[in-house]
Amino acid sequence: MKRATLFLMALAITAAAAAQSKVYFTRDITPEALVRIYKALGIEATGRVAVKISTGEGGNTHYLKPELIGQLVDSVNGTIVECCTAYGGTRQDPKLHWETIREHGFADRFAVDLMDEFGEIRIPVSDRKHLKYDIVGEHLAHYDFMINLAHFKGHAMGGFGGVLKNASIGVASTAGKAYIHTAGKTADAAQLWQNLPEQDHFLESMAAAAQAVHNYFGAGRILYINVMNNLSVDCDCDGSPEAPRMKDIGILASLDPVALDKVCLDLVFNHKASEGDDEKPLIERINRQHGTYIVDYAASIGLGSTQYELVKVF
Repeated sequence: MKRATLFLMALAITAAAAAQSKVYFTRDITPEALVRIYKALGIEATGRVAVKISTGEGGNTHYLKPELIGQLVDSVNGTIVECCTAYGGTRQDPKLHWETIREHGFADRFAVDLMDEFGEIRIPVSDRKHLKYDIVGEHLAHYDFMINLAHFKGHAMGGFGGVLKNASIGVASTAGKAYIHTAGKTADAAQLWQNLPEQDHFLESMAAAAQAVHNYFGAGRILYINVMNNLSVDCDCDGSPEAPRMKDIGILASLDPVALDKVCLDLVFNHKASEGDDEKPLIERINRQHGTYIVDYAASIGLGSTQYELVKVF
């Protein structure tokens, strides 16, 4: 029996029975598998459905491609939603961001909404250790349901990016991104780099913002999917990402964002390297930024559980 199979069995057996959240898993990374794992969650996306992805920085080729996500987006009549960045590049300015969205094939294939193009709103945060509120694109208010569809990979500042980052930094406006990155010190993107906080404070702020978005929609109105492919140490926000050293793993989904990111981290940290399949660079990136701390903190503030049951989807 392959080591990976043994490990997946061990995950399902050894996770504590109390307060387990179900996380669904398939090794297939296809349009059809994405629809199957969405349906396995047992929650129908209804009303005006936002599908939150990263459309990728100009020059990046690792983002989730339209041809992969198309069947799922079509099946829920969803709108691709994004917000502008806070660090320059091809996506901080709305005009340039739209050019990138078109270049990456999203505008021709889907309805797309740049949620903070014309303004932003504040939504409440439950955990006010660093943030007084969360600043998000104003068009978030247009939607009844959110599918948080994240590309799981490394990240220069967070260590890794999964559904927690996609809900927090991803849904935040330019000002909101600066506010989270500085742990509440400033919402001025021009002052971001001069006001970086302790790393754990940034991670705690991301967790608080992710919880704000989760609570904004409410139970049964938001679900979470991580696609573990193109496992570079760099994020889709990097225009020149390092080539992946680790082979693709699969697609995972849950109603619990904490459990989902926790499983993905466990799959990386317990991976056994082989020729052409090396997890060490990604682990080093995550550890360098103390990235795993976000799931523990998110659990501590009640966003979800780090205890899970892994369920295979065929």
